[in-house]
Amino acid sequence: MYIIAFFGNIVILLIIRSEKSLHEPMFFFLSMLSITDMVLSSSTLPKMLGIFWFNLREICFEACLTQMFIIHSFTAMESGFFLAMAFDRFVAICNPLRHSFILCRKNVLVVGISVVFRGLVFFFPHPFIVRSLIFCQNNIIPHTYCEFMAVIKLTCGDSSMTKSYSLTVASLMGVFDLLLTITSYAFILHTALKLPTKQAGLKALSTCTSHILVILVFYTTATFTFVTHRFGHNIQPQIHISIANIYLLVPPMLNPLIYGVRTKKIRQRIVHVFYSAGV
Repeated sequence: MYIIAFFGNIVILLIIRSEKSLHEPMFFFLSMLSITDMVLSSSTLPKMLGIFWFNLREICFEACLTQMFIIHSFTAMESGFFLAMAFDRFVAICNPLRHSFILCRKNVLVVGISVVFRGLVFFFPHPFIVRSLIFCQNNIIPHTYCEFMAVIKLTCGDSSMTKSYSLTVASLMGVFDLLLTITSYAFILHTALKLPTKQAGLKALSTCTSHILVILVFYTTATFTFVTHRFGHNIQPQIHISIANIYLLVPPMLNPLIYGVRTKKIRQRIVHVFYSAGV
């Protein structure tokens, strides 16, 4: 899974960089998403493999806090890039004549920086808040990485404020992005149904299928993770851990596969590269 996630996203980045026909807002946002996926998977998977292969079960507290910060902030960035890509499809289909003006390179860069800034700023206090808590003698995290709730359970004092801050920020950010994404696709569907021919409507919707698939994977696993932590007090720990692992491992692996297969321009470029190499 890590090999597919890491090298799959590298292939996506190299293809977008080398192919001038892919220098469009949609693929610029896809490049940002690929970088986010690489950082997210690299912050957790190597340590997981170290645990399973070499029994390397220790992690220093500072590294644990850093890993926690990267997971939260880059997950928020991933959600933000999904919203940016939905907005790109909305403008391209609902207002095509102004697409190049609204999403010029300058505006794409501003959107990208804003998404990164939001993810960093809102979760920057996280490590410092957790570091200020009092921890008991038990320092064993029943998890494959420094998952926030698993670390918080090791504290001795009242950690309700820390939990509330984390869950509130994460849920509000996720709900905000998801609602705007759904709204964008509602307008896209409305516009596609109003097109003069059925073929034109299907063609417009076909440009969104890859994006819809990766959004479903991301938000389905994110919702399950949030619900089990918030309300699933009677759920077995193994289920908590498995869902949390799927949440971090599956989307970075599936994103390059889905975009590589479903996006015609990327698929054609990949085939051309392998054909030229004689594979």
